[in-house]
Amino acid sequence: MGKFLNKKQITILKEAHHAALGRKAADRIKTMLLLDDGLPYDQVAKILLLDDSTIRRYEQEFQKTGIDGLLEDRYQGSTGFLTGQQEEELTIYLRQHTYQTVKAIVGYVKKHYQVNYSIEGMTHVLHRLHFVYKKTKVVPGKLNQEKQEAFKQAYAQLKATKKPEDKIYFVDASHPVHNNEQFYGWIYKGEDKLMKGNSGRERLNLNGAINLEDMRIIVGAEPTINTQAMMNLVLVLERQQPEGEIIMIVDNASYNHSKKLCSFLTAHPRVRLIFLPAYSPNLNIIERLWLFFQRKQLYDHYYETFDEFRSACMNFFGDLRQYEDELKTLLTDSFQKFTVIPT
Repeated sequence: MGKFLNKKQITILKEAHHAALGRKAADRIKTMLLLDDGLPYDQVAKILLLDDSTIRRYEQEFQKTGIDGLLEDRYQGSTGFLTGQQEEELTIYLRQHTYQTVKAIVGYVKKHYQVNYSIEGMTHVLHRLHFVYKKTKVVPGKLNQEKQEAFKQAYAQLKATKKPEDKIYFVDASHPVHNNEQFYGWIYKGEDKLMKGNSGRERLNLNGAINLEDMRIIVGAEPTINTQAMMNLVLVLERQQPEGEIIMIVDNASYNHSKKLCSFLTAHPRVRLIFLPAYSPNLNIIERLWLFFQRKQLYDHYYETFDEFRSACMNFFGDLRQYEDELKTLLTDSFQKFTVIPT
């Protein structure tokens, strides 16, 4: 027959073949792919150990009903397929209501549209409608999206109106624990990957700031993260930036609102704090640096003593040039947007 499938159809068929539970479904899919490659009916039949008439019937079913028909036609009791409008309605509904199983979606479709799908068939429909099966993300329950949008607009205005010598810093703390971090990875079936661990829970208190404009990253270790730690960071920023306003975007930790810090800042008029909306870690770009650091330095890394752990962490931040390309891509102010939907 020659080429008759487009790239999207080929992708869907290959995904369907990977998920196929029965031989007949796989044969139907392979028939279309082999015919699309230009193989004649008799050769396809020989490869799949089928007769010529079956191959032709599969091809006719595909031409008449498309991919869904090809995959669904073998199930008795099918009452048809969703119309284009119904698929649009289903897409809107599923973007607002998250189901854990395809079986539950099959039940919903049968109840509301009186259309029967198999689990495999509905899986293919979901792929075609651009749904994927993945883990949900947890976001703060008190997140205020209106305040987040207001912050983004204020930040954009700040960037557009600040003087060239003024610098904006995203500021926050991290508390890595002296222990080997478990992680997901590809491990040979039937085997376990064992990692050494530490019994202690001693941790390192890091306080940091990032300026995205010139990729200036400042990280220091403190006995504890408190008002004094913030004052120390201000002094470091002032030394490194002798001119212009120092704008520090911070969270709502109590030490950032302390009277002692406010009094200290009156004597440092170049420094201004801008507070993030509550429960908005997605707006603080330095959070990405902390996660990057954990993946690079803590996952599958064993340090016998806390001093070794501390040295390794500080050395990491002391020489970030080896990660320059990765960090340029990661540390941008394209803020992640959280959209909380009902389940």
